[in-house]
Amino acid sequence: MDSSGPSVDPRAVDVVSDDDNLTVDLADGRRLIVPLAWFPRLLHASPDQRRNWRLLGDGQGIHWPDVDEDVSVGGLLRGTAGSETSRRAV
Repeated sequence: MDSSGPSVDPRAVDVVSDDDNLTVDLADGRRLIVPLAWFPRLLHASPDQRRNWRLLGDGQGIHWPDVDEDVSVGGLLRGTAGSETSRRAV
């Protein structure tokens, strides 16, 4: 009997946002949904600015160059909200 659990791979592979939420799909199949209000720069960004993102460190973080915002996947998993000042994800 194999007692190993599912594979855990906390790397982002896709990011989507709407007016209320930031949704991050992880490589292991999990989906994180957090309030956009946690990240004021993203909350106040236009939809086009929120769509312009790139992965950092093989999916360990997400960067939005138009608003100079970085979010770490580890921080999202811990439930850490952003701040008005820029944070570096990795």
